Amino acid sequence: MNAPTARFETASPSGRRTAGSLIDPQTLMSIKNLELRARVVVEGFWHGMHRSPYHGFSVEFTEYRQYSPGDDPRYLDWRLYARTDRYFIKKFEDETNLRCCLLVDNSRSMTYGSLGWTKAQYANTLAATLAYFLYLQGDAVGLLTFDERIREYLPARHRTGHLRHLMLRLEQPAGGKATDLAAPLKRIIETVKKRALMVLISDLLAPIETLEKNLTALTASGHDVLLFHILDPAELGFHFEKAVMFHDVESERLLFIDPATARKEYLKKLNVHNAAIQTACQKLGIGYRRFATDRPLELALFDFLRERMQRGKRTVKVRPYA
Repeated sequence: MNAPTARFETASPSGRRTAGSLIDPQTLMSIKNLELRARVVVEGFWHGMHRSPYHGFSVEFTEYRQYSPGDDPRYLDWRLYARTDRYFIKKFEDETNLRCCLLVDNSRSMTYGSLGWTKAQYANTLAATLAYFLYLQGDAVGLLTFDERIREYLPARHRTGHLRHLMLRLEQPAGGKATDLAAPLKRIIETVKKRALMVLISDLLAPIETLEKNLTALTASGHDVLLFHILDPAELGFHFEKAVMFHDVESERLLFIDPATARKEYLKKLNVHNAAIQTACQKLGIGYRRFATDRPLELALFDFLRERMQRGKRTVKVRPYA
């Protein structure tokens, strides 16, 4: 029952894996098939499960939980007690299996990318990776993609063919207009009655008052919420050099901007916006992780598992990848 630490390995240009490093997003994004991309990330995660870049992080491999006073002794595993001299309760399906819904932003602002891939491609790869990982664990996974309206919806299931359908939905290109969380969150709240984990993946380029109102509605429905805030490195640093015409992809406006003049004010407003999102998440009990699109996606799996552990679970069930 001791929890192993984890190490990552990644493919070098020669195709070999280099201990202690992570899969380069540029190499990952060169893989055209989304499901294969997700599989590469999950396999990299498993290959590196023995030495973690996060000190103190651990995952327990278990189908049991430790006995607590008040548990029904009829479900004690006496054979495990004979081997370990400790009391463990066999878990039921409702205790071991997770129900998760992935909420993925496909608005037009997600089509921006300065690295050879867009925020949408990165977000869809993250969603596909989480779906693939959870499916291997035997968990039910659903999907809702949105822009200013709901684009695709698949309820959380774990059955043959479901993962493939989910991947096909994620392969649809982004191209809506503004980010509007109201309609998709209303649909989720009305549809998903049992408590579930909602994973929201978005650049969150919307007024903070609207975002906070919508997130409040989701948490008030009783679901656990984890938010992956996706931004391009160019958006985070605004390291443009020449004065050029900028195109606002959502409003269609053209703006002539001198980066040297605008950078300070832009970064000030961006930092205020991002800080407000993080504060709102803390107030609402929402797990918050900001990811630049040049960040290795194995780290998202670590953040996902860490978030589940921080929400009071004594153990996190993880079945080794075969």
